[in-house]
Amino acid sequence: MNRKRGPLRVLLADDHEVVRLGLKALLAQREEFDIVGEAENGYQAVQLTLQLDPDVVVMDVRMPGMSGIDACKEIRRQRPHVRVLMLTSYAEDELLTEALHAGACGYVLKRVGSAYLVEALKAVAQGETPIDPMMTTHLLSSSHRRHNKALDLVEHLSERERQLLAHIAQGETNREIAHALGLSEKTVRNYVSQLLQKLHLSNRAEAAVFAVRHGIDLDS
Repeated sequence: MNRKRGPLRVLLADDHEVVRLGLKALLAQREEFDIVGEAENGYQAVQLTLQLDPDVVVMDVRMPGMSGIDACKEIRRQRPHVRVLMLTSYAEDELLTEALHAGACGYVLKRVGSAYLVEALKAVAQGETPIDPMMTTHLLSSSHRRHNKALDLVEHLSERERQLLAHIAQGETNREIAHALGLSEKTVRNYVSQLLQKLHLSNRAEAAVFAVRHGIDLDS
């Protein structure tokens, strides 16, 4: 991020006053930071960002009214040069994913020490994306579990289910699949519904992606 030399202009957004005061006291001790404003909810964070144009917004994820994630999305839409660092108590990979999709440039837990937070702020200002080490470990573990679960599901697919997946991956309709497998269209529709439920998938598009990822095709 290209910015003028001088202190990093920081906006604090947290619905707990004691947290804002603590952050303000910590950062005010360092000459490289300038606290330009405080917000107690997402809506205020957006409004103050538009008014004050900070370099970085330190944002809690969950706040009353407009959440930090929604506020981040709006800030990044209206002021794409403003970077947002999520500072939260919630070590949930779903929230991390939502925050990053909303445009957050970092995700740090409130349990971190002051030195780590300072470095995270500097990293965000320099265009990096600091993620709390606990979150990266959790994400890797979660990803590994999901991968193993998917492999287990593939191993327990029947030959008929593999055939259905392969035809779905080819973009075939229920009628076309019924013709290829010598089944009624109603039977295929029921099989597909059961298969989606078994694989915890929402629709045929996800089933097609699943088939491709796991090498399930008409030749397998």
